Amino acid sequence: MKTKNIDLTKGSEMKSIVLFSLPLIAGNLFQQLYNLVDTLIVGKYVGANALAAVGSSYMTMTFLTSIIIGLCMGSSVVFSYFYSAKDTEQLSQSFFQSFLFILGITILINGISFWFVDEILQLLNIEESIFSMTKEYLLIIFAGMFFVFLYNYFAAVLRSMGNSFIPLVFLIIASFLNIILDYLFVVPFQMGVQGAGYATIIAQIVSAIGITIYTLKHVPEMKFRKEMFVIKKNLFKKIIDQSAMTSVQQSIMNLGILMVQGLVNSFGITVMAGFAIAVKIDSFAYMPVQDFGNGFSTYVAQNRGAGKMERISTGTKSAIKLILISCLFISTFVFIFATQLMGCFVSAENVEVIKEGVRYIHIVSPFYFMIGFLFMFYGLYRGLGKPEMSIILTILSLGTRVILAYVLSSVKGIDVIGIWWAIPIGWILADLVGFIYYKKYKNTILIKN
Repeated sequence: MKTKNIDLTKGSEMKSIVLFSLPLIAGNLFQQLYNLVDTLIVGKYVGANALAAVGSSYMTMTFLTSIIIGLCMGSSVVFSYFYSAKDTEQLSQSFFQSFLFILGITILINGISFWFVDEILQLLNIEESIFSMTKEYLLIIFAGMFFVFLYNYFAAVLRSMGNSFIPLVFLIIASFLNIILDYLFVVPFQMGVQGAGYATIIAQIVSAIGITIYTLKHVPEMKFRKEMFVIKKNLFKKIIDQSAMTSVQQSIMNLGILMVQGLVNSFGITVMAGFAIAVKIDSFAYMPVQDFGNGFSTYVAQNRGAGKMERISTGTKSAIKLILISCLFISTFVFIFATQLMGCFVSAENVEVIKEGVRYIHIVSPFYFMIGFLFMFYGLYRGLGKPEMSIILTILSLGTRVILAYVLSSVKGIDVIGIWWAIPIGWILADLVGFIYYKKYKNTILIKN
């Protein structure tokens, strides 16, 4: 199966962004199913302790894989630029050099993760009652990290050329496989959290191998030839700079979340479980605007490579409209049906868990449009080759969140509610800075380089 790439440098800006982003949204939806199915089945059939273990593991793995995903996302900006500039030689060389670079980082992360797993869990304040269970699950998930790299690397290659559909196909296959195996391993085979872990990595292996074979077969620039293996210092530096900056931005974002997770864990199993479910709902809720941001990054990079800078300005206005419209509906739905959504993941007798999750959702959900703007700014500055600005916005957002969470939660009478309120406050501050910078330096940054 071969699909036609979307040319983001032509036609309606709104239509281009939407058509490219829709498969990203659907893909992220199915990717979230990996973790949602784990949460749903483990919560229903194994218990609250197992749910807390899987929830805490999710945050840890999100942080570690964000480094790899960030590297792939950063490299895709370089790919998009050369693809739209029709520089086939440098495109092929950038594929090879980025693959080696990200593979090396993946091996390093994997080794550190296995070696320091106990220390990681201790930093997260994992309670003794679920420590061994969380460790078992994490060690299984760590074993699939190479395949996380493989899938995300080749997905980045395809998306940089305007093909966001094929990565979706392999995610759908993997997600359905994960659902089937999750149920089999946890319910009939009674393998507990280990079964959920095995189901996840088997699904990751299938999607990784499938997309690798497809890309090598259908992308001519990836065909092995002598010119491809030339290491050019300037090109390699460009790849490292863009990839590392994007990875740092992704890592800071998830490190901040991980630090908040450690604070949440100090409030006990009930709050941990409620937060674990609410974060899953959160991830689904603002997933469309997150993927608009990622799609917008490719849109910006392709138009920058083609020298069509005016389309970036008009595309930004289109992205703002998309975010406002989508978040109006999503926030309203999540706010009204918070209790029912929580009930999908834990049995009705866990009243306190549901209550805590609903309290979190009612505070955070009205502000989804703010994180939508933040993802848009991330995509804009990444696509313009200025990932350092994304890092600044991330530090502002997460730094504010972490500091306020620790300060407010220590105040008697506020406690855990302070953690929940710190989240939208961090989004708002970063958005203000991102908007002011864009308005002030618009004429300077929208220049082809």
